[in-house]
Amino acid sequence: MTEVLKGAHSPTVRAWVEGWAISRSAPAPVTDRWGLRVDVGLPGHVARHIVAAPTPAAVRGLTSAITVPGTWLKLCAPVQAVAPLLPPRWSVQDPEFMMTARLGGDAPPPPPGYHLAVTTRAGVTAARLLTGAGEVAARGQFAIAGTTAVVDQVETAGGHRRRGLGTTVMRTIAATAAARGARTGVLVATAQGQALYETLGWTLHTPMTAAVLTSS
Repeated sequence: MTEVLKGAHSPTVRAWVEGWAISRSAPAPVTDRWGLRVDVGLPGHVARHIVAAPTPAAVRGLTSAITVPGTWLKLCAPVQAVAPLLPPRWSVQDPEFMMTARLGGDAPPPPPGYHLAVTTRAGVTAARLLTGAGEVAARGQFAIAGTTAVVDQVETAGGHRRRGLGTTVMRTIAATAAARGARTGVLVATAQGQALYETLGWTLHTPMTAAVLTSS
Protein backbone atom coordinates (compact mmCIF):
# COMPACT_ATOMS: atom_id res chain seq x y z
CA MET A 1 0.00 0.00 0.00
CA THR A 2 3.04 2.31 0.28
CA GLU A 3 2.91 3.10 -3.44
CA VAL A 4 -0.67 4.28 -3.17
CA LEU A 5 -0.03 6.49 -0.16
CA LYS A 6 2.92 8.13 -1.94
CA GLY A 7 0.80 8.63 -5.04
CA ALA A 8 -1.91 10.29 -2.96
CA HIS A 9 0.53 13.15 -2.40
CA SER A 10 1.30 13.70 -6.09
CA PRO A 11 1.49 17.52 -6.22
CA THR A 12 -0.40 17.77 -9.51
CA VAL A 13 -3.19 15.44 -8.49
CA ARG A 14 -3.52 17.01 -5.05
CA ALA A 15 -3.66 20.51 -6.55
CA TRP A 16 -6.37 19.39 -8.96
CA VAL A 17 -8.47 17.91 -6.16
CA GLU A 18 -8.05 20.96 -3.94
CA GLY A 19 -8.90 23.37 -6.75
CA TRP A 20 -11.84 21.27 -7.91
CA ALA A 21 -13.31 21.38 -4.40
CA ILE A 22 -13.03 25.17 -4.34
CA SER A 23 -14.50 25.45 -7.84
CA ARG A 24 -17.51 23.30 -6.91
CA SER A 25 -18.02 24.78 -3.41
CA ALA A 26 -17.34 21.34 -1.94
CA PRO A 27 -15.60 20.51 1.36
CA ALA A 28 -11.81 20.43 1.31
CA PRO A 29 -10.35 17.02 0.44
CA VAL A 30 -9.09 14.69 3.14
CA THR A 31 -6.49 11.94 2.93
CA ASP A 32 -7.77 8.44 3.49
CA ARG A 33 -6.27 4.97 3.19
CA TRP A 34 -6.27 4.91 -0.61
CA GLY A 35 -5.75 8.51 -1.63
CA LEU A 36 -7.90 11.63 -1.38
CA ARG A 37 -11.62 11.92 -0.66
CA VAL A 38 -14.07 14.78 -1.18
CA ASP A 39 -17.38 14.48 0.65
CA VAL A 40 -19.45 16.26 -2.00
CA GLY A 41 -22.84 15.50 -0.44
CA LEU A 42 -25.01 15.84 -3.55
CA PRO A 43 -27.65 13.41 -4.85
CA GLY A 44 -25.88 11.06 -7.23
CA HIS A 45 -22.51 12.46 -6.15
CA VAL A 46 -22.23 11.64 -2.48
CA ALA A 47 -18.44 11.51 -2.40
CA ARG A 48 -15.50 11.04 -4.73
CA HIS A 49 -12.31 9.11 -4.11
CA ILE A 50 -9.25 10.12 -6.10
CA VAL A 51 -6.44 7.57 -6.37
CA ALA A 52 -3.21 8.77 -7.95
CA ALA A 53 -1.57 5.32 -8.00
CA PRO A 54 -4.38 2.77 -8.34
CA THR A 55 -2.77 -0.60 -7.75
CA PRO A 56 -5.01 -3.69 -8.03
CA ALA A 57 -4.92 -4.06 -4.24
CA ALA A 58 -6.01 -0.46 -3.75
CA VAL A 59 -8.88 -0.68 -6.24
CA ARG A 60 -10.17 -3.93 -4.78
CA GLY A 61 -9.90 -2.62 -1.23
CA LEU A 62 -11.63 0.62 -2.06
CA THR A 63 -14.51 -0.96 -3.98
CA SER A 64 -15.01 -3.52 -1.21
CA ALA A 65 -15.24 -0.79 1.41
CA ILE A 66 -17.65 1.53 -0.43
CA THR A 67 -21.35 0.69 -0.14
CA VAL A 68 -23.17 3.98 -0.77
CA PRO A 69 -24.59 4.41 -4.31
CA GLY A 70 -23.62 7.68 -5.92
CA THR A 71 -20.02 7.41 -4.76
CA TRP A 72 -17.50 8.16 -7.48
CA LEU A 73 -13.98 6.96 -8.17
CA LYS A 74 -11.40 8.98 -10.08
CA LEU A 75 -8.51 6.66 -10.86
CA CYS A 76 -5.34 8.00 -12.46
CA ALA A 77 -4.95 5.17 -14.96
CA PRO A 78 -6.35 4.21 -18.38
CA VAL A 79 -9.71 2.46 -18.56
CA GLN A 80 -8.24 -0.80 -19.84
CA ALA A 81 -5.96 -1.03 -16.80
CA VAL A 82 -8.56 -0.55 -14.06
CA ALA A 83 -12.00 -1.36 -15.49
CA PRO A 84 -11.40 -5.14 -15.19
CA LEU A 85 -10.79 -4.62 -11.47
CA LEU A 86 -14.18 -3.01 -10.83
CA PRO A 87 -17.17 -5.11 -9.70
CA PRO A 88 -20.27 -5.08 -11.96
CA ARG A 89 -22.14 -2.62 -9.77
CA TRP A 90 -19.65 0.08 -10.76
CA SER A 91 -20.52 1.99 -13.96
CA VAL A 92 -17.39 3.02 -15.87
CA GLN A 93 -17.63 6.39 -17.62
CA ASP A 94 -16.02 7.67 -20.80
CA PRO A 95 -12.23 8.07 -20.65
CA GLU A 96 -10.83 11.29 -19.22
CA PHE A 97 -7.43 12.94 -19.41
CA MET A 98 -5.63 15.05 -16.82
CA MET A 99 -3.64 17.72 -18.64
CA THR A 100 -1.21 20.43 -17.57
CA ALA A 101 0.28 23.58 -19.09
CA ARG A 102 2.51 26.49 -18.23
CA LEU A 103 0.43 29.63 -17.84
CA GLY A 104 0.97 33.10 -19.24
CA GLY A 105 0.35 35.18 -22.31
CA ASP A 106 -2.15 37.95 -22.87
CA ALA A 107 -5.92 37.66 -22.85
CA PRO A 108 -7.13 37.91 -26.46
CA PRO A 109 -9.87 40.31 -27.53
CA PRO A 110 -13.32 38.71 -27.78
CA PRO A 111 -14.49 37.71 -31.26
CA PRO A 112 -16.81 40.16 -33.04
CA GLY A 113 -20.32 40.06 -31.65
CA TYR A 114 -19.28 39.00 -28.15
CA HIS A 115 -17.97 40.69 -25.04
CA LEU A 116 -15.87 39.23 -22.25
CA ALA A 117 -16.76 39.27 -18.56
CA VAL A 118 -14.28 38.08 -15.92
CA THR A 119 -15.57 37.88 -12.35
CA THR A 120 -14.31 36.38 -9.09
CA ARG A 121 -16.39 35.13 -6.21
CA ALA A 122 -15.44 32.93 -3.23
CA GLY A 123 -12.07 32.07 -4.76
CA VAL A 124 -13.49 31.08 -8.16
CA THR A 125 -12.78 33.19 -11.23
CA ALA A 126 -15.12 32.79 -14.19
CA ALA A 127 -14.50 33.96 -17.75
CA ARG A 128 -17.63 34.31 -19.86
CA LEU A 129 -18.21 35.34 -23.44
CA LEU A 130 -21.59 37.01 -23.76
CA THR A 131 -23.71 37.93 -26.74
CA GLY A 132 -25.17 41.40 -27.15
CA ALA A 133 -28.38 40.07 -25.61
CA GLY A 134 -26.50 38.84 -22.53
CA GLU A 135 -26.61 35.14 -23.43
CA VAL A 136 -23.65 33.10 -22.19
CA ALA A 137 -22.04 31.73 -25.36
CA ALA A 138 -18.96 30.21 -23.74
CA ARG A 139 -17.51 30.01 -20.27
CA GLY A 140 -14.89 28.48 -18.03
CA GLN A 141 -13.64 28.97 -14.50
CA PHE A 142 -10.63 28.32 -12.32
CA ALA A 143 -9.58 28.18 -8.69
CA ILE A 144 -5.99 28.46 -7.50
CA ALA A 145 -4.39 25.84 -5.25
CA GLY A 146 -0.88 26.95 -4.31
CA THR A 147 0.69 28.00 -7.61
CA THR A 148 -1.63 25.82 -9.72
CA ALA A 149 -4.77 27.05 -11.44
CA VAL A 150 -7.39 24.32 -11.66
CA VAL A 151 -9.52 24.90 -14.75
CA ASP A 152 -13.09 23.65 -14.59
CA GLN A 153 -16.45 23.67 -16.37
CA VAL A 154 -15.24 24.92 -19.74
CA GLU A 155 -18.09 24.78 -22.24
CA THR A 156 -19.46 26.45 -25.36
CA ALA A 157 -23.18 26.70 -26.04
CA GLY A 158 -24.42 24.66 -28.97
CA GLY A 159 -25.26 27.57 -31.23
CA HIS A 160 -21.86 29.19 -30.80
CA ARG A 161 -19.40 26.40 -31.49
CA ARG A 162 -16.60 26.43 -34.10
CA ARG A 163 -16.10 30.16 -33.70
CA GLY A 164 -12.97 30.07 -31.54
CA LEU A 165 -14.84 30.93 -28.36
CA GLY A 166 -13.36 28.04 -26.37
CA THR A 167 -9.87 29.15 -27.37
CA THR A 168 -10.61 32.70 -26.25
CA VAL A 169 -11.92 31.49 -22.89
CA MET A 170 -8.92 29.24 -22.30
CA ARG A 171 -6.38 31.92 -23.19
CA THR A 172 -8.19 34.40 -20.98
CA ILE A 173 -8.07 31.94 -18.10
CA ALA A 174 -4.36 31.27 -18.66
CA ALA A 175 -3.52 34.97 -18.69
CA THR A 176 -5.74 35.86 -15.73
CA ALA A 177 -4.49 32.99 -13.57
CA ALA A 178 -0.85 33.81 -14.36
CA ALA A 179 -1.44 37.44 -13.39
CA ARG A 180 -2.71 36.19 -10.03
CA GLY A 181 0.40 34.13 -9.31
CA ALA A 182 -0.40 30.73 -10.81
CA ARG A 183 2.43 29.17 -12.81
CA THR A 184 0.84 25.91 -13.91
CA GLY A 185 -2.63 24.94 -15.05
CA VAL A 186 -4.30 21.57 -14.62
CA LEU A 187 -7.64 20.27 -15.88
CA VAL A 188 -9.43 17.02 -16.65
CA ALA A 189 -10.70 16.79 -20.21
CA THR A 190 -12.95 14.56 -22.24
CA ALA A 191 -11.51 13.05 -25.41
CA GLN A 192 -13.08 15.87 -27.43
CA GLY A 193 -11.74 18.53 -25.09
CA GLN A 194 -8.28 16.99 -25.13
CA ALA A 195 -7.97 17.73 -28.84
CA LEU A 196 -8.70 21.44 -28.28
CA TYR A 197 -6.38 21.78 -25.30
CA GLU A 198 -3.49 20.14 -27.14
CA THR A 199 -3.66 22.88 -29.77
CA LEU A 200 -3.27 25.41 -26.93
CA GLY A 201 -0.13 23.76 -25.53
CA TRP A 202 -1.63 21.52 -22.86
CA THR A 203 -0.02 18.11 -22.46
CA LEU A 204 -1.19 14.82 -20.99
CA HIS A 205 -0.30 14.24 -17.35
CA THR A 206 -2.22 10.99 -16.86
CA PRO A 207 -5.20 9.14 -18.32
CA MET A 208 -8.10 8.93 -15.88
CA THR A 209 -10.95 6.52 -15.33
CA ALA A 210 -14.16 7.61 -13.65
CA ALA A 211 -16.67 5.16 -12.22
CA VAL A 212 -19.79 5.50 -10.07
CA LEU A 213 -21.38 2.97 -7.73
CA THR A 214 -24.90 2.38 -9.05
CA SER A 215 -26.19 -0.08 -6.43
CA SER A 216 -25.22 -1.27 -2.97
